[in-house]
Amino acid sequence: MVGPGALGCLFAGLLALAGHDVRLLGRRREQAEALTRNGVVVERDAEARRAAVRASTDPRALGPVDLAIVLVKATDTAEAANSLPALLGPDAPALSLQNGLGNVEALTAVLGVDRVLGGVSSQGATTLGVGHVRHAGFGPTSLAEASGRLTERAETIAAMLDRAGLNARAYADAAPLIWGKLIANAAINPLGALLRCQNGQTYERPASRELFVGLAREAGDVARALGVRLPFDDPAEHARSVAQMTSGNRNSMLQDVENRRRTEISAINGAVARLGAEHGVPTPLNGTIATLIHALEEGYLDTRSLTG
Repeated sequence: MVGPGALGCLFAGLLALAGHDVRLLGRRREQAEALTRNGVVVERDAEARRAAVRASTDPRALGPVDLAIVLVKATDTAEAANSLPALLGPDAPALSLQNGLGNVEALTAVLGVDRVLGGVSSQGATTLGVGHVRHAGFGPTSLAEASGRLTERAETIAAMLDRAGLNARAYADAAPLIWGKLIANAAINPLGALLRCQNGQTYERPASRELFVGLAREAGDVARALGVRLPFDDPAEHARSVAQMTSGNRNSMLQDVENRRRTEISAINGAVARLGAEHGVPTPLNGTIATLIHALEEGYLDTRSLTG
């Protein structure tokens, strides 16, 4: 598992509890030492289960592994991709289940298209402490080969994740999966971050519903302009169903803002706005909300740099 954040720890914990040998690659030594010492705790319905894992900041100390699941922030994908050759065994693949656009391309630039899979997960996790997460969302996990074909390898990986309780399925094409998740993220994540609310409230609150619908529809328009065959007819209804399915979750962008970290806004709404401009699709709401999140980031990141 590359990236021991909320979702990385959720996947690591559930896979380890299912009997797999799970290793976590992170960037902070004290976090890696705590994970190796204490394991990962997954909390759900007032029950907490602990699973043993190995963690390190050195990919050579953890490899070779049979599969790397990449769950770092989109801003860190290039760095994570460069660690993969030292982590993976010969011909072993990497699977990106990250938010935003450009992650699969960053992995294929290092490993080649035949060793990369892409996909998305609507599972939700909230960090309660180092290696301690609450399982807060229970949507599907979908994956596909970057090469655009349904393979036995993809089906085997999906079956492994499914048995661990991650509701997984393999498909032939990653683009509709990634854009489907992006459309939901474009509506839910920045509104949750700005309004400091759970996913379900981003649509339930009348004052934000109009923004929610507009953000999703703009992103859907861009996807169609790119020739992506979306697996649904109404982008806003799709985003609403994801918000409802993960209603109690505090999304990753909200958690980033609360913890004064850089967000993935550039790979989500920012990417929608950039691609819309390139293809002549108006995206005023996505452009504006990306600017608002950047302004929010600048405030706390500048303050943090001044205070140390």
